[in-house]
Amino acid sequence: MSKKFKAAVYVRLSKEDGDVSDSRKVESNSISNQKSMILRFLEDKKDIEVYSVYEDDGYSGSTFDRPAFQLMMQDIMNEKVNCIIVKDLSRFGREYIGSGRYIERLFPSMGIRFIAINDNYDSMALNDSANEIVIPFKNLINDAYCRDISIKIRSHLEVKRQNGDYVGNFCVYGYKKSDTAHSRLIPDEYAGHVVQDIFAWIKTGMSLDAISKKLNAQGIQSPFEYKQSNGEKLNCSFKKSNCALWSPVAVRRIATNPIYIGTLIQGKVTTPNHKIKIPVTKNADKWAVIENNHEPLISKRDFDIVQRLLSIDMRTAPGNKGIYLLSGIAVCADCGSLMTRKVCSSGGRKYAYYVCSANKKKKICSPHRIREEILEKQVRETVTTLIEQLLWADEVIQKAGEKRNNVIDRKKRKERLDANEAEISKYNELLASLYEDYKEGIVDKDDFIVIKSGFERKRKDAGDAITRINEEERGEQRRKEREKSLIEEFRKYNNISELSRNIVVNILHSVRVFEGGKLEVILDCDDEMRILLEKAKDLSDPKSGDKRNIGREAG
Repeated sequence: MSKKFKAAVYVRLSKEDGDVSDSRKVESNSISNQKSMILRFLEDKKDIEVYSVYEDDGYSGSTFDRPAFQLMMQDIMNEKVNCIIVKDLSRFGREYIGSGRYIERLFPSMGIRFIAINDNYDSMALNDSANEIVIPFKNLINDAYCRDISIKIRSHLEVKRQNGDYVGNFCVYGYKKSDTAHSRLIPDEYAGHVVQDIFAWIKTGMSLDAISKKLNAQGIQSPFEYKQSNGEKLNCSFKKSNCALWSPVAVRRIATNPIYIGTLIQGKVTTPNHKIKIPVTKNADKWAVIENNHEPLISKRDFDIVQRLLSIDMRTAPGNKGIYLLSGIAVCADCGSLMTRKVCSSGGRKYAYYVCSANKKKKICSPHRIREEILEKQVRETVTTLIEQLLWADEVIQKAGEKRNNVIDRKKRKERLDANEAEISKYNELLASLYEDYKEGIVDKDDFIVIKSGFERKRKDAGDAITRINEEERGEQRRKEREKSLIEEFRKYNNISELSRNIVVNILHSVRVFEGGKLEVILDCDDEMRILLEKAKDLSDPKSGDKRNIGREAG
């Protein structure tokens, strides 16, 4: 009586197989077709009965860490299965060394029969000597195919990243994939508003902890829960409970992501090759960074302000959700340390003051002590003066005819561009004429090389000049846009009666406190303001005597 085999029917289809363009190949490799082929093959095999069918749908053949494969191996170890049947060797695996180890060493030693139908391989067949050469060669071909597919996919994804196409499976909170262009990001109206609120709250002085508590109290789903509620199947390593809540870490993750200003950064992590799946972080210069790639949710200015706030003192006042008015803004003018707010009692009353943190902790600097109300009053008065000066500068520049000056500048720029373009045309003609002289023997080879090199250098110099002129024009346009935005931002705070945390973080970079109470107020746009004031001073009427300086000092 012949031996009866209990067979494991193993079928596999990887994502790569499902992406091939030939629909006939997709169908031939499909799970259902693999099973049908194997079952038809077994119809006249009286010595084989099917124990179970093991399906790995969506798993690469470059690794054997597949759930159904591992279950099959467990059943083999438990002696429930002693025969494996696959459509072909590539369905079993595409990893050369691993496939060879299973088929040529492990299975024979365990008495496991292995059948690959399309490869005409049966480990019990008599032509085993021929298969000793053929099987390793086919496994090597399958391995090479897997490597080739991996290289092509990596290359394809890199091209898409450089084109600004979003290649991730899941979108960042605040965005969704366009219905018409699946690789393009568009704002998610609901989540986008939450992102905008987070940035606004940070600017008004709320701590990250207070923001996370507020979001949870309002019943706003965390990014993880929101995506799951929209049907996205996610695995989250930092989920600690059945319902993932907002946390300060989650808020910071959003507040520091440049995707919200329209900058798409992809390709930070890779793997060494298709066999080794351990993630490796690439150097920053290898990332795919595309600016102005999609509609921003946050302005660049607001994003920069928030990054600065997150890098400084964000401690919360006891019993309050807000941050002290000048926390992280007031600094010691001598050592650069942050000024720390303290409270003391005198005569039954409490007084708040600021003191150099380096003096308080290490005694390496003088106290620079200043009363809180005096500090805030002087800062408010200085800010009011600076805003008046900025608006004065804008008025002077407008009256002086900035538009007329711009027309003159554009005319000069066009003249320079035309001159350099004419230079390029001239040397193109000279090069063509030189080549004809060389062909006719008028110019010998050595002279041709020397003259040609000189012409090409002059042509390149003209091209470089055109590039610089165009870049200057773009830079000038960006500068004017920043100036316009700056004027409008400061105009909102003209004639303020009191400071708020929102005003402070929007217009101040720092307040330098000197010993004795003297202050220097530095605006967030100090360099731009200096340029505007200098331009206004040059354009203002010398008879008026109104030649203003930047009045940043107080006290």
